[in-house]
Amino acid sequence: MAKLLRPEYLYTAAQVREIDRQAVELEGIPAGTLMARAGEATLALLRTLWPRARRPVAVCGSGNNGGDGYVLARRAKEAGLAPLVLAVGRPDQGAARAAFEACAQAGVEIRDFDRGVPDDADAIVDALLGTGLTRDVGGAHLAAIAAINRAARPVLAVDVPSGLNADTGGVMGAGVRADATMTFIGAKVGLYTGAGPELAGRIYLDDLDVPDAVYAATTPAARRIAFEWLATLFRPRARHGHKGDYGRVLVVGGGETMPGAARLCGEAACRAGAGLVTVAAHPSSVAAVAAARAELIVHGVAQPADLAPLVRAADVIAIGPGLGRDVWAQRLFGAVLDARRPLVVDADALNLLAAELQERADWILTPHPGEAARLLDCAAREVQADRMGATRALAGRFGGVVVLKGAGTLVAGNAKDPIALCDRGNPGMASGGMGDLLTGVLAGLAAQGMGLYEAACAGVWAHAAAGDDAARGGEAGLLASDLLPYLRARLHSLHVDGLPPSR
Repeated sequence: MAKLLRPEYLYTAAQVREIDRQAVELEGIPAGTLMARAGEATLALLRTLWPRARRPVAVCGSGNNGGDGYVLARRAKEAGLAPLVLAVGRPDQGAARAAFEACAQAGVEIRDFDRGVPDDADAIVDALLGTGLTRDVGGAHLAAIAAINRAARPVLAVDVPSGLNADTGGVMGAGVRADATMTFIGAKVGLYTGAGPELAGRIYLDDLDVPDAVYAATTPAARRIAFEWLATLFRPRARHGHKGDYGRVLVVGGGETMPGAARLCGEAACRAGAGLVTVAAHPSSVAAVAAARAELIVHGVAQPADLAPLVRAADVIAIGPGLGRDVWAQRLFGAVLDARRPLVVDADALNLLAAELQERADWILTPHPGEAARLLDCAAREVQADRMGATRALAGRFGGVVVLKGAGTLVAGNAKDPIALCDRGNPGMASGGMGDLLTGVLAGLAAQGMGLYEAACAGVWAHAAAGDDAARGGEAGLLASDLLPYLRARLHSLHVDGLPPSR
């Protein structure tokens, strides 16, 4: 039965095809049986989501995705509904051809797609392209996608919305905007990153009764960052603990006219549980930072020599928020790199790094797509077209841990750590200061002794989940500082036994 899930493991299309192949060849499950299960499960979901729909219109391609649609249409007819199939090509072999013939024999109305979806459609089933897409859509497929999007009817996508790259979350020229997606056997990475969350709507997974043993031979492409896993990384604080036990964070930033970013970063490190947080800022920014948050220790730093004693006292350094790119910033950036302390590198520090490429194991880099593009010497659209590939490339080039921010934030560490994906967060978080907040959270967790990869995963999740909590009052106008009380609550839920708030 389909479940609305946040699955732990995510797969590429090729990996799911391999699991499918093993189910057929090693477990003896006929391909037609898997297709029948897929079509029947999709119909069951459609009737659950839209129980009053009497005239479902399935837009079917010529491949196995279309075969699932033909099964659905036949079963809908047998259930007393009035389905219509709009065919973009006809299947000519295999299980899909058999599904087409059975659909026709059952008396389902099948038309060649010409211009659009009829006005009497109650719901649309997108069974056009599926996961096998390798180039931009065109011709009749492009016209069909446009017609589905124009129809203003509920849309249920089969496996993935047509036009969405199942591996990267990129849009292959155009994509169906679905209200829900029924995916099969394994959840595809592309549904959860890039354009995937916007196109897929609510995601449901049905394993089609493939035995668990079939999955054992395939290493998932990514792991979703889940509360249950993160909670194993945290322990309640000792009753006799003191501030020295919980780490010292140094924030280097707050250049001239930019005190706010460093203050947000420092406060987030405090809220993440760091014992002591110091901000090293330009002398002109000291008063603004100190006045905004009394718990921060603020030092004016005019030159690298002023930074030296602060660096020696730090367990982790966060550099970048409000740093700027002037001579002052460049000198401080060089001094921090020479200090050989674990780092969280963000904002302008990433732009400085792009001009002075280095590799090291003891840092977390936190680029958004534009900064990632500068680090990889490519265009931001190339990063967004293959976020998984870009994350791997950044980790390979710079070492350490990479956090590629955006819809479906990705975390990559060394080869033994799976790429982790965060499916929390919302568009309201596209506002100034959110990245500074995340940098402080990561530094605060790392300062308490957590490994950099684990700190990155936990910090990304807590930051995004807090953003969702804060957005309950509306996404537009959401401020970075609005997250702070929710951030503390989310991290607290990881420290104690019990369930997280509003899971």
